[in-house]
Amino acid sequence: MRITGDHTALAIEGRLDVRTAADARARLHQAVDGGLGDLVLDLARLEFWDATGLGVIMGTHRRAGRIGRRLVLRSVPAQLQRLLVATKLHRILAVDGVTGVAEAHGVAL
Repeated sequence: MRITGDHTALAIEGRLDVRTAADARARLHQAVDGGLGDLVLDLARLEFWDATGLGVIMGTHRRAGRIGRRLVLRSVPAQLQRLLVATKLHRILAVDGVTGVAEAHGVAL
């Protein structure tokens, strides 16, 4: 897993799972704490996330909300969108853009 960017926009590459969660959490929380306004998280190159990785995203979302920021997911791959829809987290998380997966399920992301 690799995270690049700053306190306003980050991109995650690779896998966000139990093995990478601690490093990802530290980097995402640092970005949340170091900025103002929306924090955009580009997931276009994220290959996989497991329940632990999704927990990191949710924890970052909650942390951002507590200090008046908003976590915005951008370019969410189709397989990960399906997970957001299945878990109904698309109703909680801010997701920028809609793809065929969401539209096929009648879901606005």
